[in-house]
Amino acid sequence: MILMLIVLFFSALLCLYRIQQGPTIPDRAVGVDIMGTIFVNITALTAIFYNLPYLMDLAIIIALFSFIGTLALSKYLEKRSLDD
Repeated sequence: MILMLIVLFFSALLCLYRIQQGPTIPDRAVGVDIMGTIFVNITALTAIFYNLPYLMDLAIIIALFSFIGTLALSKYLEKRSLDD
């Protein structure tokens, strides 16, 4: 458990570097999307380790919001409306 959290922590640091340095907006968007995935993984690992089933529901909700946010950002970057 601890080893997995350490790997996720260093992955999050690399994603923060990508978000900060860029060089383009899509690169930053990918970094934010991966940060959402890392956060979902940390929530799921915590749910499994502490045997808290409601955290698994929270992880699913976070994943759905992250997916919807990624879709909205990609539509915005393509300069298309959200109802296409």
